Amino acid sequence: MNIKNIILCLCILTLSSCALNLGLFTASYKFNGASINYAETKTIQIADFPIRASYVWGPMAPMFNNKLKDKFADNTKLSLVKRNGDMKIEGEITQYTQRNKSVSSEGYSSQTELSITVNVRFTNTKKHDEDFEKSFSAASSYETTQNLNAVQDKLVDEILDEIVDQIFNATVANW
Repeated sequence: MNIKNIILCLCILTLSSCALNLGLFTASYKFNGASINYAETKTIQIADFPIRASYVWGPMAPMFNNKLKDKFADNTKLSLVKRNGDMKIEGEITQYTQRNKSVSSEGYSSQTELSITVNVRFTNTKKHDEDFEKSFSAASSYETTQNLNAVQDKLVDEILDEIVDQIFNATVANW
């Protein structure tokens, strides 16, 4: 291995998990997108999101709540607290719908799209200019020949992963 390869490897290792510590100011930047000043922001409060949609699938709310809390626990150093968090995320699942996405040559629906929308209220008690209320949506399609009950677990899991990523990016990634 020549010197250029060694330097390249060191640069990649350094950039893959950077932290800046200048006494009072500590910021961490990771490839997961989180950019949080941990000296200033130490806790996050994530409320359970109830389902307020007209059509309801029971396991969806606990799945979403667990995925959202796990995302922040796995990708930040923030401590999850029940109240008085430096950051607060709350809201509700507002839509769980199906619609025909495409029609076959015989005139019948050939694909159905399942979509979920979540309304989020985000408060950053340290930087109120970052506060927002916003809806996040994602969808996935399945063949109409399949029964929704047969594909629902997988589709909802994928859709919720996408929505949780959108929320994470909007709240702490500052994209």
